[in-house]
Amino acid sequence: MSDLRAPPTPGTSDAPAAANASGTMLEASLIEPGAESIRPFEFHASDADLADLRHRIAATRWPDCETVADDSQGVQLATMRKLADYWATDYDWRTCEARLNALPNFITEIDGLDIHFIHVRSRHEDALPVIITHGWPGSIVEQLKIIDPLVNPTAHGGTAADAFDVVIPSMPGYGFSARPTTAGWNPPRIVGAWLTLMKRLGYTRFVAQGGDWGALITEIMGAIAPPELLAIHTNIPSTAPPEVFDALRAGNGPPEGLTEDELWAYERLDLFFTHGLAYANQMGHRPQTLYGIADSPVGLAAWFLDHDVSSYRMIARAFDGETEGLTRDDVLDNVTIAWLTNTAISGARLYWEALPRTSTGFGIERNNAHFFEPIGVRVPIAVSAFPDELNQAPKSWAERAYPKLIHYNRLPKGGHFAAFEQPEFLVQEMRAGFRSVR
Repeated sequence: MSDLRAPPTPGTSDAPAAANASGTMLEASLIEPGAESIRPFEFHASDADLADLRHRIAATRWPDCETVADDSQGVQLATMRKLADYWATDYDWRTCEARLNALPNFITEIDGLDIHFIHVRSRHEDALPVIITHGWPGSIVEQLKIIDPLVNPTAHGGTAADAFDVVIPSMPGYGFSARPTTAGWNPPRIVGAWLTLMKRLGYTRFVAQGGDWGALITEIMGAIAPPELLAIHTNIPSTAPPEVFDALRAGNGPPEGLTEDELWAYERLDLFFTHGLAYANQMGHRPQTLYGIADSPVGLAAWFLDHDVSSYRMIARAFDGETEGLTRDDVLDNVTIAWLTNTAISGARLYWEALPRTSTGFGIERNNAHFFEPIGVRVPIAVSAFPDELNQAPKSWAERAYPKLIHYNRLPKGGHFAAFEQPEFLVQEMRAGFRSVR
């Protein structure tokens, strides 16, 4: 495991800053590369930890079955029983561990915290460097399927001109990065760490991609617009216009004049704000209270599964033997990393760092930005709209939010975990989206 070191209190910085749509300043504290070391990293779970995991799964005290025939009360007992049975008996963490350790993994200290990252260089000349950021409930496991197609495109239907050098960090408090021991690691601070990391790796020009928290971090980077950043790509864009957010907050129905696509997007956001924010509200207000997910593997898995209804239903079908996108092992690889690294609570604290502790919205305040609401991206941006994503991004909203929109495409299939669930589509989108800035 990586060392755990406390980050210093953030200070002043000469790094670029930008104002988002509401006038809030976004600033990334850039720590110059200097002579800090980059150390090779491998992770090996102990046999004792894996035996303890299986024991805790077997010792789960189960609740009663839900009193409805659908998932309106949350993650269903039958799904969790199937997940637990497979996790305790047939799932093999060592397969995932070997897959991770076969990649070039590293640790480097940035802003007082050990940051883990995967770094794979392409053999093709003029490969475009990209930093890709995962989300919650996520880890670097989300991106494993897209690494080789990006780095080695000629083996995956592309050309040498499509090649990327790939950098995939673990966010602070997630997976193999250290757990912050003081407050302050909000999205702009993570942006500053990512800029430092790319400079430390010697990249003077690069692009960025992300989904979920990774999308917001990537858009903040695009709003700050450091000179090294050529363009960004997102699969969960922040495009909802102010009048849409006003209508959502008021709860009086959609604003007048929406097109069919825009009304659909409004209804998706309204559904999420009304029924999908339980996990974010809890972690945004009281993450430390979630001791159960640090103590119970089944509790952790259920918490992770209850992210959004479309993803949950796909995962439930996987444990029913109807694999599409995510397999049982995909799901458990991601949960098991969080369990073995004891990062359930430290990952949850990102919501506390970023979300306003009010009951009125899913915004970002205190030197941050807003999910789903334009924050003033100033660099070229590519947008991929997946049909089962939490929010939809009609092209009209994307064109309005992003003056430098260089690519827009609506995909035929896929949801919130695009790199994890639909890696081929996402790779194609990244190739197309960044082609004009190479």
